[in-house]
Amino acid sequence: MGIRSVLSKPFAAYIARETKKWTGSAGLFQDKILKEIVTKARDTQFGRDHGFEGIQHYDDFKKQVPIRDYEGLSPYVKKILAGESDVLWPGKPAYFAKTSGTTSGTKYIPITKDSIPNHINSARNALLSYVHETGNGRFLDGKLIFLSGAPTLDQKAGINTGRLSGIVNHHVPGYLRTNQMPTYETNCMEDWEKKVDQIVEETYDQDMTLISGIPPWVQMYFDRLKAKTGKPIKDIFPNFEMFVYGGVNFEPYRAKLFETIGKEIPSIETYPASEGFIAYQDSQTEPGLLLLANSGIFFEFIPADEYFNENPTRLKIDQVELGVNY
Repeated sequence: MGIRSVLSKPFAAYIARETKKWTGSAGLFQDKILKEIVTKARDTQFGRDHGFEGIQHYDDFKKQVPIRDYEGLSPYVKKILAGESDVLWPGKPAYFAKTSGTTSGTKYIPITKDSIPNHINSARNALLSYVHETGNGRFLDGKLIFLSGAPTLDQKAGINTGRLSGIVNHHVPGYLRTNQMPTYETNCMEDWEKKVDQIVEETYDQDMTLISGIPPWVQMYFDRLKAKTGKPIKDIFPNFEMFVYGGVNFEPYRAKLFETIGKEIPSIETYPASEGFIAYQDSQTEPGLLLLANSGIFFEFIPADEYFNENPTRLKIDQVELGVNY
């Protein structure tokens, strides 16, 4: 047993205790987060435009802040892109996560110094939740691969800009970076086809224990590995025992992926988004994901059948009902 797996267990136990505290009182923690957000953003342009100084409770927030999509918020984003400070959050963002959508074209989602821990710590806690539940942390001792977009960043208004996966790559904890594959130079390749081939060359003879990525990307990687070696993945990587995925519905890929591996292995589903890390799978025995109600994000819920209403019902987490689609 390696040092990483040994040290992970007491840390995993600590994270489990902390998680239990807020999952039992999610509404109270969400109220606290709303108050913190409103207080900190009170003197921003958005805060002044929406009377943050007068918001004391959630009902005040609903009166002052209407529901909007990205297009509704884009005038504020454009001000940041024009070089203005204190627009949506104090100061300027640390990054812009660039994402493409079907309705608004390219979107620029601000990521601040305050929100970076949400992205990084949530991914970490997903792994530690598994370690605590199962007692197995061996996958932390071998080589790890995060199949992601290039970590190279552009500049917009002096702010580093790139895909979320590339931004997050710059914040992989040091204790994991020494085990991380592929090389930084390979990860920076923009041509995905050539990049996958190079990743195969760098990893096919390594002791890969954790593989993470969007399922279709991982499937392509596995197919290239099989083409090179003529072996199933379980024989190429005999110690491969953790698959972390997110970004798309896994079910259409599940059967083919495990067939390519040659066996089923433990997996963890995550729900990362450019706007924030929303949820992760916290149990290997129960279905569903754990909504991260204590990670800096305040969540609102709208009944799905009211989505297109001009003034839909808005609820916070302790007002929702099980079995209702929001």
